[in-house]
Amino acid sequence: MTMDKNYGDSTPLAFIAYGVTAVLMNIHSADFFQLDSMLLSLSALYAGFGQVIAGAMAFLRGDIFCTTTFTSYGLYWIATALMMVLPDWSDRPPTSRRFVGWFNLVWFVVTAFFTVGTLKGPKAVQLVYVSMTLLFLLNAIANLAESDTVTKIAGWEGILSGMCSIYFGVATVLNAEHRRVVLPVGGSTWDPSNTGYKGFPPPESSEPIAHLHSVPPLDTRDSIKGKSYDNDNTDD
Repeated sequence: MTMDKNYGDSTPLAFIAYGVTAVLMNIHSADFFQLDSMLLSLSALYAGFGQVIAGAMAFLRGDIFCTTTFTSYGLYWIATALMMVLPDWSDRPPTSRRFVGWFNLVWFVVTAFFTVGTLKGPKAVQLVYVSMTLLFLLNAIANLAESDTVTKIAGWEGILSGMCSIYFGVATVLNAEHRRVVLPVGGSTWDPSNTGYKGFPPPESSEPIAHLHSVPPLDTRDSIKGKSYDNDNTDD
C-alpha cells in the first residue's frame, strides 16, 4: 500500500528524549543527586511516552527498525518509572537489586542485537547504540554484584551516552531545517537531490513515501520477485 502523504521524521524526538532523560537519570546514578519526582516524571513522560509517540510516527512511515526500537525503549522507561513507584501504590514489595540486574541484562542482549541494525547507518547512531549497550551491561553488573562503584561508573557512561544521543537528535533537526549538513553525523545521509536528510523529502517533492525509499508497495513485492526495487518497477 502506497501512502498518500509524507510523514515527518520522528528520529530527533526519540533521540533527544532518550538523551535528556539519560543524562539527568545518570547524574543521579553517578551519585550527584537523589532520585526525585522530576526524574520519575521525565522518565515516564518524555523518554517514555515521547519515544512511544516517535515509534507510532515511524510506523506510519513504514520504518520497522525505528518503530520497534523507539516503542520498546519508550515502554522500558515507563516500566522503569512504574517499578520505582508501584511499591508505594500497592502491597507488592520492591524489586530486589539482583532481579533488577537480570532486567538490565536482558535489555543488554536486546540492545546488542539492535546495534547490529545500525551498522549501515551514521556513525553517530552507532555510537549511541553501542554506548546504550555498554550502559545496560554496566547496570546489570552493578546490580547483580550489588556494587555501588560500578553503579557510579555506569552513571558516568550513561551521561556520555545521553549527550551523544542529544547531539544526533539536534543534528537531525538542524540538518533537515537547513537542508545541508550543519552538524556532521559520520555518514553520507544527506542527499539534496534525493530524499534529503533521514527521510525528509526536498521541499518541492510530493512523491509518496514508498517511492522516496525506492521500495515497491507491499502487495506487489511478490509479483515482481527477481526484479530490481526501483521506482520504475512499482505500480501506483
